[in-house]
Amino acid sequence: MRKQTYLILFIGLAFTVVASLVACHSTDSNSTARAAAIPSAKVATAQRGDISHVLTLAGQFQPYQVVDVHPKVSGYMSRINVDIGDVVHRGQTLAILEVPELKAELQQTVFQLQQTKEEIAQAQNGVNRAEAEHTALHAASERLKQAAQGRPGLIAQQELDDAQAKDLSSEAQVDAAKSALAAAQQHANASRSDNQRIAAMENYTNVTAPLDGVVIWRYADTGALIQGGTNSNDQALPIVRLSQSDLLRLRIPVPEDDVKFVHVGDQLQVRVDAIGRSFTGKIVRFTREVNFETRTMETEVDVENKDLSIAPGMYANTMLQLANVTNAVTIPVEALVLNGKQETVYVLDGSNRIHIRNVAVGLEGSKLAEITSGLNPGDRVVTGGQDKYQEGEEVSPLLTASPASETVQESGGMIDMKAETGDGGAH
Repeated sequence: MRKQTYLILFIGLAFTVVASLVACHSTDSNSTARAAAIPSAKVATAQRGDISHVLTLAGQFQPYQVVDVHPKVSGYMSRINVDIGDVVHRGQTLAILEVPELKAELQQTVFQLQQTKEEIAQAQNGVNRAEAEHTALHAASERLKQAAQGRPGLIAQQELDDAQAKDLSSEAQVDAAKSALAAAQQHANASRSDNQRIAAMENYTNVTAPLDGVVIWRYADTGALIQGGTNSNDQALPIVRLSQSDLLRLRIPVPEDDVKFVHVGDQLQVRVDAIGRSFTGKIVRFTREVNFETRTMETEVDVENKDLSIAPGMYANTMLQLANVTNAVTIPVEALVLNGKQETVYVLDGSNRIHIRNVAVGLEGSKLAEITSGLNPGDRVVTGGQDKYQEGEEVSPLLTASPASETVQESGGMIDMKAETGDGGAH
């Protein structure tokens, strides 16, 4: 009887254990099935960062000024003091011309000027003499008048009339002498002007540099007959060509689509590979006109070149910032979904449920977009396959790392010096 009782208890205990195992297995199966039913979604976190658009362009250095130096007068080259590559300064003598005719003309004007001085002296003496005679005759006439008034009839009327006539005649002689003096002075002024003109022409035989620069070409040699460059239609060759190279113009062709971003004072980075030099420049001017053939606008940066290390004609690679935002809320562009004309994002709440939210988009890059409203830093957004999810649907987030900032480079043409020189092999 006791054995039968133990058997019944053992069978009951075994049944309980089996039932418990069956129940546990059923619970695990339900959990696994529920987890398998929740879809996964790639998500990224909204962050604060910067987005910049920069344009890379090739530019070329040009002299700030290029001047062809002509003499004012024609003559034979007596001496030329400079050659190609020489650095010259404003006022420095470049060449001396020999013009014998000018020397003779200058000497003649000196003689004429001396003659007019003598004419002025002679005319002044005439004025003094006429004034003295007029003073004496006027005094005599006045005395006769006073005597005739004191004792009427004492002096004949004819004598009074003669004295008055001589007085008036002497006064006219004074005026004539003064006119002669004025004419002599005018003649002297004309002679002086002619002397100054010829002297100036003679000074033009000494050809000087109009600016600080470099001689980039020489057209004349000693003994050559040089024609004076008197007008713009003259085809006479200059003596030398000067380039102002201590200040250069860096000319950059900005594409038509980016013209709206160009402003005077904008900074850009410049790299001159030929001499291994980099610096920051500022836009100082632009044409405000798009070239019909190239569809570009010429833009200039003034570059100091006191040491003349940059030669005109060299290329430079530049980087111009077109648009940028700083400390903005950024998300990957894959998180944006266009619904009609409205940009939306799929945002996860604390329970990993999806909520479709309208957002305002600012500056876009190739990877990131600026969100001006609708999102806060730290919000999680779905970054792909948004059409598979519904509003309020629970998902299993798969967080993917994404950068907070981005710099987008648009190329308008760059110069690869290694490729141009044939040194483009692997290193």
